[in-house]
Amino acid sequence: MPFGGFPDGKTRLTRIPAAFFSEILPQIEHLGELKVTLYIFWLLERQEDNPRYASLAEIAADDRFTASLGASPAEALAALKDALERAVLRGTLLRAELQPGSPEGALFFLNSPRGRAAVRALQAGDWSPPSGARPLPGLADERPNIFRLYEENIGPLTALIADELQAAERDFPITWIEDAIRIAVKRNARNWRYVEAILRSWQEKGRDEEDRRKSEKDSRRYIEGEFGDFIKH
Repeated sequence: MPFGGFPDGKTRLTRIPAAFFSEILPQIEHLGELKVTLYIFWLLERQEDNPRYASLAEIAADDRFTASLGASPAEALAALKDALERAVLRGTLLRAELQPGSPEGALFFLNSPRGRAAVRALQAGDWSPPSGARPLPGLADERPNIFRLYEENIGPLTALIADELQAAERDFPITWIEDAIRIAVKRNARNWRYVEAILRSWQEKGRDEEDRRKSEKDSRRYIEGEFGDFIKH
């Protein structure tokens, strides 16, 4: 489906050096290399480690991203390896092998002052990556904008609903909106008025987590109770 547009208000951004656009982007002709390069910028931006890096296995574990590289897992992995190699040859990324001759265990760094310092420290034995799996973000972890959230769960977006969604995003935490939509879907009450009624109730009466968990188990409260007028029987 077509992209619904970038949301208004605060949204998380990914910093990309201006040199990428002036020196690297005009040279890239391979789509896989472009995707991997942009993905690395996104992934490293969301890390708290110092230095910031990614391994082949970590990138390959992001199913949403790798699915865009190939029709099958094997094809996607081959395309990922090829794209990373292209980015390394171009000089955008730096590759450091933990064990010589073992590219499967290589780490990838951005070719920045910090990235170059990390590679030198790794080669000198002054730094080594922590053992075990790291909790890294995936593309699916990025919260959908409220328009897409509505379209995927409630129905087609109109100009009037778009205005109301933007107002709701200013008035309520996004987690409240997500949970209210989830309740509406579960109760087969797929309309914005129902979702809004839940949000207003939480705002006016408070939202106790234990009470909410109990109420979600009892669908009759929403069907015959204070929100019953918003449900189509």
